[in-house]
Parts: sequence; structure tokens; C-alpha cells
Amino acid sequence: MSVLAFDLGAGSGRAVLGWIEAGRLETMDVHRFKNEPVRVNGRFHWDIYRIFHELKEGIRAAYEERQDIESIAIDSWAVDFGCVGKDGELLRHPYHYRDAHTDGVMEQVTERIGKEFIFEHTGIQFLPFNTIYQLEAMVQANSPVLKETRTLLMIPDLLRYFLTGEMKSEFTNATTTQLFNPRTMDWDEDLLKAIGIPREWMADVVMPGTRVGELREDLQQELQVPAIPVYTSAEHDTGAAVAGVPAESSSFAYLSCGTWSLMGTEIEEPNTTPEAFEWNFTNEGGVERTFRLLKNIMGLWIFEECRRAWRGDDASHEALLEQMEEAPAFQSYIDPDDLQFLHPADMPAQIQEYCRKTGQKIPETKGEIVRCIMESLAMKYRHVLERTEQLSGQSFSGLYMVGGGIKNTYLSQFTANALGRNVWAGPKEASALGNITVQLTAAGKIKNRHEARKYIRKAVEVNAFSPKEHAAWNTEYELFCERTGLGNGLSKAKKA
Repeated sequence: MSVLAFDLGAGSGRAVLGWIEAGRLETMDVHRFKNEPVRVNGRFHWDIYRIFHELKEGIRAAYEERQDIESIAIDSWAVDFGCVGKDGELLRHPYHYRDAHTDGVMEQVTERIGKEFIFEHTGIQFLPFNTIYQLEAMVQANSPVLKETRTLLMIPDLLRYFLTGEMKSEFTNATTTQLFNPRTMDWDEDLLKAIGIPREWMADVVMPGTRVGELREDLQQELQVPAIPVYTSAEHDTGAAVAGVPAESSSFAYLSCGTWSLMGTEIEEPNTTPEAFEWNFTNEGGVERTFRLLKNIMGLWIFEECRRAWRGDDASHEALLEQMEEAPAFQSYIDPDDLQFLHPADMPAQIQEYCRKTGQKIPETKGEIVRCIMESLAMKYRHVLERTEQLSGQSFSGLYMVGGGIKNTYLSQFTANALGRNVWAGPKEASALGNITVQLTAAGKIKNRHEARKYIRKAVEVNAFSPKEHAAWNTEYELFCERTGLGNGLSKAKKA
């Protein structure tokens, strides 16, 4: 038997078949497509019906390859949602998390409700586009959509509803809303009430690996396929990516590297300590009722926005990284998580302005700007990894890097240099592999997440990066923390 995984990212999507043959995990890409958001009347939306069309094309292509498909599951980005009306129809194309309608809303909500209260009830880090703030923005705008809403569904839940007609919320994505209570394992009624959202809008939460309906009859006829069951995977793509980390032990640190960088570890119970709150860490759901203690880092979005601003032949990945090699090292740094990098009109100009404001050398050439980005990301990874160790009580010999960002081998090497530890890079498509193994576990073909990671280790290539010039990077790390206002990480505490 085989399973079909849809892995949806902020810029593209893919459909991947997976099965076990002769004791090995085998996969086959059957469909890839762009996922391009659109601006309409000044608002940034996901083109949800185009995405659904591509899902149908993926099912069609998969069935042409193999007729033994036992299940389908979807993973995607977090926090965004669609509102379904009383007639079962989607009321409006979902907003993109980078739309500006939430600007300033998080500060208003946290002042009214209290940041400590929200963190104690959810364990989720404060990001201005979290679902709770998107909903509050709609309430403040007196959105007509809310007057007609019957059910709120996260993006993979919404697409699954289009496939099956069944409405359920999946655990890993539900936790990212900052409206889910990990202690009660249900929606937090106090927070819903505080922003004026009825509890009945929130669909029942189910775990990864749960069967939620089968393909609708009209889709079976349209696509000429049978009534294939549809399951939940770890529907937050980072949850799927963590399930796809080829770790050799149960204690490991990971970095899911792409548009966003998400770094953390897997724990059994959420960590809502004062330190986790102060450092703005998050406790998102994982497979088998685990939690992902992690921190979001702005990631390669900054690099890609520079490429978009520059355009032209000399703005290819390869050309820019070649120019970076020629630029001097350790000239200037940014904090990738500064809010001025969230949705700027001109990313290179924002980087230069940040360096100007912090009294650093201003990077002028493309190569200097790219080196500033890559070195800053590597330094920020060290900062977050050290705090992850302190919060989890674990010590990590190295870091597993997964996701599309590992194609940038410079970043993997810089990260090893900054950490002073080994970095193991691979696989690029960990989310799809995690999605597949969750389905195979639900089917009884794999025992649990630990065995799933063994299958993944055998199936993928992992490249090892050893640290180089760590003494120089270690000295520069102190300067990075000072110039970005991050303090000295944990280094001063360790010296004390």
C-alpha cells in the first residue's frame, strides 16, 4: 500500500507518494506547483481555490502512478484560516499572515488581557500574525465575514474539508493559533471569550494520524478515483518536518530551515516557565502528543526579499552567494527577528537602515548584504540553541538542519562555525517525509515516531558539516549579541 502526502509551503506545494518496500521507505514526487498569494484591494490573500485545484491534480497524478493509495493527508503553514458560513461555503479567501491588518493588534490584545495570562494558557510565543490577533483585527474592523461564520478552519483543515465535507481541527496546527490550551488539550474558552469569538466556531481537535472522512463522491467521479480515506498528518508543516528529522536518539535539536527558521527540540510536556515566557519560546503540538519547544526565526525570507528587490541575472542564488564569498567577513549584523524585516517594501534598504541605526558599517554591495544576512542567521541560531538547552535541560552534540534552506551549504557551514558543533543537513523535504510516516504509522506499517526516523535515516542523504574557525566566530558572537541588543546570550551566565 502507498500513501499520498501534500506538503504546502509559502511559495510552492508538492504531492509525494510514499510506501515501504523491502524494509525501505520509498517516495515518488508526482506533482509540484507554485503557491502564489495575491493582492486584492490592498489586502494579501492566499489563492485557496487554486491550491485546491492543484490538490485535485495531485490526486489524479498519484492515482495514475499507483492504484493502491490507502490514505491522503495535508500539511501546510500555520496561523492562517478560512471562515465557513452557515451554508457550508467559504466566506472569503483567507488572509496571508504577512497582510498588514494585524499591525499593532498584538500590543492592544496583550495590554488588555495580559501577556503572562495568554502564555500561561497557551504556551505559544508572541508573533503579530498569530490567529488570535488576526481574529481580533477582524472584530475591530467589524468584518461582515464574522456575522456569517459557522466554523473556523485552519488552512489544511479547510482543504481537508473541501476534500471530504468533514470539519475537524488537527492538534499540531491548532496549537499555533494561541487559542489552544495544552493543559486541558482543548480550545481555551477564556481567550476565545476575551476576543469575542464563540466556542462553537472551533471544530473538535483530533490527533495526527486520525481518519477524517474520505474523498467526496463528486470528487471521486471528477477524478475517476475510489473513495480514498483522508487522514490528519502533523498538519503544521514544522510538526511534519520534526517528525521527518533523521535523529539517532530521542534527545536532539533541530532547525527547520526555509522561509522561516524554526529551531527547538521535542519534549513530552509544554514548558511555560518564566524563562520560556521571557525568551518568547513556543510549545507547539507534535506527533504522538509531544510538544515542540521552539522559537521562530525570520529565516531566508530576508534573503529572498533581497533577491526580489534586486531581480536581474546577478540576483540568482548562485550569483549572490559567489558575491558573498568575495565580501569581507564579520562587517555588520542584524537581528533577523526585528519587526522592520517582517514585510518591508525594500529589504536591502531596511538592512542598511538597521546597520546605520546600530552604528555599524553599512553594507553597500549585494555580496556584503548577503554575508550580513547569512552570518547573522548563523549567530542567531547559536543564541536560540543555547536557550533551548537551558529550557529543556538537555545538551546537544550538534544540530539537525532540514528543509529547503539546506541547499544553501554556506548557511549550513556558517551555522556549524557559529555553534562550534556538528551540523547534519538533510533531508530537504522533511515535511513530506514526516507527513508520509505519520500516515504509515496510522496504517500500522511503522510502530512509532522513533521507528519512523530510522526509516527516514536509511532513505535520505545527510551531509555533515564540522565547525571551522570557531575561535573567530566565538569572538564575533559576543559582538553580534552586543550590536543587536540581544545581550550576551547565555555566555555571561556560563562564565559567572
